[in-house]
Amino acid sequence: MANYIQVITTVEKQADGLALARLLVERRLASCVQVIGPITSIYRWRGAVETAGEWLCLIKTREDLYEALEAAVREAHPYEVPELLALPVVKGSKDYLEWLDDALKRQ
Repeated sequence: MANYIQVITTVEKQADGLALARLLVERRLASCVQVIGPITSIYRWRGAVETAGEWLCLIKTREDLYEALEAAVREAHPYEVPELLALPVVKGSKDYLEWLDDALKRQ
């Protein structure tokens, strides 16, 4: 069985999330990206506690595609230091994981 992951990132604007999602799916680095928001993030940046409205991107992919996915996110992401966290998928339905693999196949 392949090692499936869900990668998380956030962006400031919904349009940035949608553009990133389309880029990743078109390049077959992600089978699906959900852009959720707005959300409120509280974080420390350059010595100060900040509060910002953001959009959460949940990226479905496989571990073997992570390096290329990270490079594409860094290329397109508007943040100086984008959040990039990859979480393992422990289980998933057989049908969904087959669809995920099919959506990631290079043609």
